[in-house]
Amino acid sequence: MRFLWTTIPVTNLDRSIAFYGDLLGLQVKRRYAVGALELAFLGYERQGETELELIYTEVPQAFADSVSIGFEVESLDAMQKTLEEKGIDLSGGPFVGDGHAFIFVKDPDGMNVQLFENRL
Repeated sequence: MRFLWTTIPVTNLDRSIAFYGDLLGLQVKRRYAVGALELAFLGYERQGETELELIYTEVPQAFADSVSIGFEVESLDAMQKTLEEKGIDLSGGPFVGDGHAFIFVKDPDGMNVQLFENRL
């Protein structure tokens, strides 16, 4: 078995695609409509990696505040500068552990996004 994707509901598909693309470099791999739903799968160019599925419908979605999606970054310091330049506030951290550090931000719909640096 293989972990394929994480699905999150969004309130504006284009805004969320821009957020994940501009901040984390995710690219739209597939985008299509199925009935009243519009879906976009985002990922990196490398084949076989886990993707992020964004799903939009006009029906309001409930968000679980304890859910987060995590991305590894090369430099947490550089990412924090990028966040500051984009006007994105931290929602948690920085948290520093033995060999790692991470922060949290919120995406446009309030989803927790963990930005993780492996320092080993």
